[in-house]
Amino acid sequence: QVTSSLDSNRVFSASRDKTVMMWELQGTSGPSQHFPGHDLVVTGLAVSPDASQLCTGSRDNTVCKWDTETGECLGRAAISRNLVTHLCWVPGEPYVIQTSEDKTTRVWDSRELQVAHTFPAKQHIQTCCDVSQDGRYCLSCSSGSAGHGAEATLWDLRQTRGRVCEYKGHFQTTTSCVFLPRGSTLAPSIATSSRDSTVKVWDQDTAGKG
Repeated sequence: QVTSSLDSNRVFSASRDKTVMMWELQGTSGPSQHFPGHDLVVTGLAVSPDASQLCTGSRDNTVCKWDTETGECLGRAAISRNLVTHLCWVPGEPYVIQTSEDKTTRVWDSRELQVAHTFPAKQHIQTCCDVSQDGRYCLSCSSGSAGHGAEATLWDLRQTRGRVCEYKGHFQTTTSCVFLPRGSTLAPSIATSSRDSTVKVWDQDTAGKG
């Protein structure tokens, strides 16, 4: 399985074969840059807003930072039992959000590649994360089964750095959570998808399902 992050000209991919690659949308058919260094499956990647840097995470308990032009590894941080499940970059900020199988969601300062904040651990594995376009909130979602767990959680990134709201309604692991683009007449909304074969749209502020 491959995940990718897209800027205007490049695609960055992370794969089960431990590789991370950069692909140009115009030009050669093969990868234009390789980022070797992880020892196990690469399960998350996030590209900086200017696409000059890349953060990757793996089941080897590490998060790495890379120069996208040279392929050089600019930093590597390891935390015991931090099996990374997803990464996303905070728009306009040097921070990266990371979810983990250790049930936590972490905020990394990419400048020194250090953990700036760890949200309280949940009861289940955190499978995915997303950040609002204004950088005020992040989402994480949980594994679960038979109606236990499987919630998405809204976290405050700027003030309390605490839990704001939870979205409960899936019966199996919630595999993805995203902030939806906000229309001029629409309330802020999020969407979640689950192994229970449903996709749900929620009012961000009230947790009401649309």
